[in-house]
This record gives sequence, structure tokens and C-alpha cells, in this order.
Amino acid sequence: MSSGGIKVVAENRKAFHDYFIEDRIEAGIILTGTEIKSIRNGRINLKDSYARIDDGEVWVHQMHISPYEQGNRFNHDPLRPRKLLMHRSEINKLVGKIQQQGLTLIPIKIYLKKGMAKVELAVGQGKKNYDKRQALAEKEGKRDIERALRDRNKAY
Repeated sequence: MSSGGIKVVAENRKAFHDYFIEDRIEAGIILTGTEIKSIRNGRINLKDSYARIDDGEVWVHQMHISPYEQGNRFNHDPLRPRKLLMHRSEINKLVGKIQQQGLTLIPIKIYLKKGMAKVELAVGQGKKNYDKRQALAEKEGKRDIERALRDRNKAY
């Protein structure tokens, strides 16, 4: 376990490449017995997942949870939509933000907190290709500077 009884199970690093993250929200998730066992084993993928608000409820789609090996007939569909647990006021705030142009809900992290699975949702705006290239160039520039400083310190 890491700090505060929180164990990060999966992260969606691609989301930080594809979106400008504006806000983050924690939500609970409704799972079956075999799904939570697979999550505890780290067999989850958030790569192409997204969340939508349907009829006042938040649902996460395309989140792949691999079937549990010992689950036999009780196993679940790996890509089924899963309901997220949030307060009505939080959902209403999200609806207001999402109705703005180009904003979307992305699950960026799944973690276990006091034995319960939690999803960290982010409100993000999609990046254009030139934004992605610019971010990549900045990242490479920082890496080159750090490498040069490290090499310079070794010379002394």
C-alpha cells in the first residue's frame, strides 16, 4: 500500500497526451465480484475508455477488465458499461462543464482506497495534432537540458 491506504491499479497516461486536463473528480464504481478480483490483480486497461452522462447517471464505457481466471460461469463481459457513483450535485456540475464546447470525461486512474475501487475522472478538452507535437517538443527539450546538466555535473 502507498500513502493513505491508496493503491493505484491502473493509469491512463495516453489521456494526458490527448487532452488538456482541466478538473479531476473521484467516483466510486459498481462492479461484480469477479471484476473486483481482476482489478486487484491489476488486469484492467483504461486506454480507450471514456465516460458519459445518460439520464442523470455517469457511465464509463470501453474500460477493459479482463475475465477472472477462476471465475468460470460467473465471469463478466470485459467491455460492459459500468455505472459510477457520484452525488447529484457533482453530476450537475459535470453536466454544466460538459455542455461547453469540446469538453469530455476521461477516466485517468483506477485505485483501491480502503478496499473499495475508485475511478478518478478528468474533465478534458481534446488536443489538436499541433498541440501534441508542441508538447512532445517541450518534453524532449526538457529531457535534453536535464541530460546536459547531468553530463556537466559528471565532468566535475
